[in-house]
Amino acid sequence: MAVPQRRISKTRKRLRRTHFKLNVTGLVTCSNCGAMIKAHHVCPKCGFYAGKQVLDKNGKLMSEQKIKKEAASGKKSSKKVAEKKASE
Repeated sequence: MAVPQRRISKTRKRLRRTHFKLNVTGLVTCSNCGAMIKAHHVCPKCGFYAGKQVLDKNGKLMSEQKIKKEAASGKKSSKKVAEKKASE
């Protein structure tokens, strides 16, 4: 059975244990609501991912057609805003 011949000093022990630590996960802010979420994950509060709504208010996955409709309506509204700014 292995038995240490000398006592390990506090410094030596602490130097060895410097690598035993917890890592903070990559947290980012949600672009829609500003909540802290894991990177590359859907926001649990608002249901947005990459600037698009993926989950509805009940927490259920939205259909692809519904997502496309909302994205198309968003594009139209941004064009109208740009036109208004240009005319002013």
